[in-house]
Amino acid sequence: MKSFMLTLVSFLIVSSSSIAAPSEKIVTLKTETRTLEGTLLTPETKDKIPVALIIAGSGPTDRDGNNPLMQNNSLKMLASELFKNGIATLRYDKRGIGQSKMTNLNESELRFDNYIQDAKEWLDFLKRNQKFNQIIVIGHSEGSLIGMIASHQKDVDKFISIAGSGQPADQIIREQLKAQPTIISEQSTPILDKLSHGETVKDVPPLLQSLFRPSVQPYLISWFQYDPQEELAKFKKPILILQGTTDIQVSVKDAEILAKANQRAQKIIINDMNHIMKKSELDRQKNLLTYSQPDLPIKTELIKATVDFIKQK
Repeated sequence: MKSFMLTLVSFLIVSSSSIAAPSEKIVTLKTETRTLEGTLLTPETKDKIPVALIIAGSGPTDRDGNNPLMQNNSLKMLASELFKNGIATLRYDKRGIGQSKMTNLNESELRFDNYIQDAKEWLDFLKRNQKFNQIIVIGHSEGSLIGMIASHQKDVDKFISIAGSGQPADQIIREQLKAQPTIISEQSTPILDKLSHGETVKDVPPLLQSLFRPSVQPYLISWFQYDPQEELAKFKKPILILQGTTDIQVSVKDAEILAKANQRAQKIIINDMNHIMKKSELDRQKNLLTYSQPDLPIKTELIKATVDFIKQK
């Protein structure tokens, strides 16, 4: 999918009668090929303040941390808590998701680099705003890899990884599939081997179509080429790595791997925090129940660690 230079950025202010508060603005990023929408939440002050770009994780996850099958409001809560601490945020729907839907979006043309380009253009958007004296990128899950690449390419002030993997994506998938029946692991291994070497696979077993359908393979190939350790090593500014002990998608080991990749990295492990930043047991079923609890707050330890890191000189 061909990328174009930013041609137009426009602000659309939501009226007080709508769902947005007076301190919120619905903002759009327009190019010749797409229109992305986000929410800019800015504390009302005359002073210059820091702003964080929040990048959501994989799949159809929107700016609030939700998807069509579950609502947890995790990223919306994070933005709200940062707002209470005098920190502005911009969170956005990725292309093809939520209000960033694209009528001509073809899955077979989508690449991981498209998400990186979108993040970079949102960073340019924030840099043009004279209200902000510091730009931080917060990447959650897959958004961690997108964020770290965009950060070192755009020279932002700080980077925060929340539940970010320390391994290339194909290794993540391999690990996750180990928990599935043996036949799934056996059939997926040769497919992953080919994809990780840049080769597409024509004959995908019916059982694995949802994961390795031909139309999504080019995206997977583009995603697999990036190694989080190598990308994080390129960043020359302060880094914070946050990871929960009850995350059933990304492990504490991943946080340790990332922390070793860059001497500037500060690592904080948060007890009883799962992948969506909420308190949970390690039990899989109980853990997954929190993914559909939109009123369950995110962990206060995560909020404190994030605020302290952003405000430290």
